[in-house]
Amino acid sequence: MTQREVPEAPRLGFVGLGHIGSGVCANLLADGHDVTVFDLDAARVDAMVSAGAHAAGSVAEVAAAAAWTFVSVPSPEDMESVAEEWLEAALAGDDAVPGDRVLVDLTTNAPSMVRAVGGRLADAGASLVEAPVTGGAPGARNRMLVFIVGGDDASVERVRPLLDSLGRAVCHLGPLGSGNIGKLFNSLMAFTTMWVTLEGLALAAKQDVDLRALVDMVRTSGGATPYVDRRVDEISQRGRAPEFTLDLAAKDAGLMLDAGRQVGAPMPVASALHQMLTFARAQGLGGHDISDLVEVAERAAQVELVLRPPDVPPAG
Repeated sequence: MTQREVPEAPRLGFVGLGHIGSGVCANLLADGHDVTVFDLDAARVDAMVSAGAHAAGSVAEVAAAAAWTFVSVPSPEDMESVAEEWLEAALAGDDAVPGDRVLVDLTTNAPSMVRAVGGRLADAGASLVEAPVTGGAPGARNRMLVFIVGGDDASVERVRPLLDSLGRAVCHLGPLGSGNIGKLFNSLMAFTTMWVTLEGLALAAKQDVDLRALVDMVRTSGGATPYVDRRVDEISQRGRAPEFTLDLAAKDAGLMLDAGRQVGAPMPVASALHQMLTFARAQGLGGHDISDLVEVAERAAQVELVLRPPDVPPAG
């Protein structure tokens, strides 16, 4: 399917128009879908209405207007609250057709919460598809998201054409809960390699080693990660507009630990990561973009991390 092909879909709803939600919703509207939207921030709703959406005053109004509803909210508790209000309204009235009702959750969620909410929806005749994403706000805007999906085969296949049109990949890992296990695994890898890189750079800076030379060495020697290969130069950019905050990263790390505790899987690296992100929040950096994790490393080691441009020779 190319991005110019518009998949068939019933009337759609969208709850949660933050960095991810607004990008996904804008693309649904650009494809000509009929979308009813709700967010606690009226300005976000107004922006989507300007792009062609219908405004709703509540989750219940979205559920009454749309057969399939996307949810993109900050936390598992928020998602559970939305799902409960959505289900009550979606199945009310003489025209309710339970088999047509699908909730697509884009939230990075607790696997146990997804299974519990999915069970309640299934008991009522509705369906839940979990589809947490990687790619951030730029990926949402540019249709480059990866949807990490959990749910029964029939429900996933119903919404897959829409997901295909909104991102670059749809990875169906299994039943409900598996999608968020996949997302948390991806986040553990991404956050950890970022922090380990910054930790190593801080050690080198304390020893007066040229950081550009160190990065070039690691890229050559085989110890590089995707962060070192493609993004480490971002440490020179501070104070970027937040698209994925350290608060959200800390929330995700907490979900990793909770998921491990529930099944008896030790998570020592995730625990250390959570502690460092908790330190970041205590330093007043929770609302900062995750790229400002470099400031956390600097404060922890009391050193400045300066990566000279690759075309500038080392001092001295």
